[in-house]
Amino acid sequence: MTEPIGSITLLPATDATREGAWLQSSLKMWLDREFIPESINATIALRAAQIYTRQRMEGENDLGCLVMAIVTEMQAFNFQESFFGEFTVANAVSDLILDSLGIDNRCCGNQ
Repeated sequence: MTEPIGSITLLPATDATREGAWLQSSLKMWLDREFIPESINATIALRAAQIYTRQRMEGENDLGCLVMAIVTEMQAFNFQESFFGEFTVANAVSDLILDSLGIDNRCCGNQ
């Protein structure tokens, strides 16, 4: 039987604005690399980083809760000009954060 994946708790934010700036830059690069560079990617990355930063400033440290907040709030974002959606963006945020923490997020340990 498989074991459930435990939650990942981030350290309390000491500089949520700096974290958000890193996330915005990293997410934009990821979006541009994942499909094609589009101007809307900068807007998507900015909005996701704003949500993340606000959540961190409010004391949210659980990565799952941060991802759910991004999914929920990005539902109001107009993705009409993009190939991405709120779930892709939130999952990318999770992957970027896990990678920054040195946590292997690839299924089954695939390289």
